[in-house]
Amino acid sequence: MTALPRLSVDIVSDVMCPWCIIGWLKFEKVMDHFAGRLDFRVQWHPFELNPDMPPEGEDAVAHVMRKYGITAEQSRANSGKMSGVAADLDFTFNRGPGFRMRNSFDAHRLLSWAGALEEPEQQAATGVQTALKLALFRAHFTDNRDVSDHGVLADVAASVGLDRDRAFTILAGEEFGEMVRVEEAYWADQNVTGVPAFILGGRMLIPGAQDPEVFIRVIEAKILAAAA
Repeated sequence: MTALPRLSVDIVSDVMCPWCIIGWLKFEKVMDHFAGRLDFRVQWHPFELNPDMPPEGEDAVAHVMRKYGITAEQSRANSGKMSGVAADLDFTFNRGPGFRMRNSFDAHRLLSWAGALEEPEQQAATGVQTALKLALFRAHFTDNRDVSDHGVLADVAASVGLDRDRAFTILAGEEFGEMVRVEEAYWADQNVTGVPAFILGGRMLIPGAQDPEVFIRVIEAKILAAAA
């Protein structure tokens, strides 16, 4: 059987970013569209929307009001819009009164660890790193868990088959911290200033939570046509 053309998909994102999970759910439809035509290989990369977020986090509504200079009513309207879009993609946002923004640096350290466990030539299109990323999105946005807490992070890692004790050991020290910092600096140098950002084939940047049709047009015109 002839091997399918392989397409690398690098996704720069933050666990704190609601549009990042929405963007991924839309991109899943792109992969379904090209099933049998392209062999996707997905890798996630770190971006911190709020690198200076304190350990206790911040009330989400107050955070958005302060950061973007909007009213509480505007913040609730924006949240309602995102919740509706997510619901149409079968993802639930439960952003109640106690919902807080969290520091995501340690979550990124675990994601870097998960990515390092996968052999590029052996991994599936989406492997354990993707499973961990999605579990972290659910823990934060759906279950309202504190994904800066080391115990919560270790539990989420274990839920996707990773070694909980190893995860806790990583979190207790500084492992993978430098890797996260280096990657963040690299993507900043590549002019990635917002997330999600999708890089197709290592060269084609598509910013934002675009509709599937946008990706399909680009892949058809710029990748498949060029390979024909």
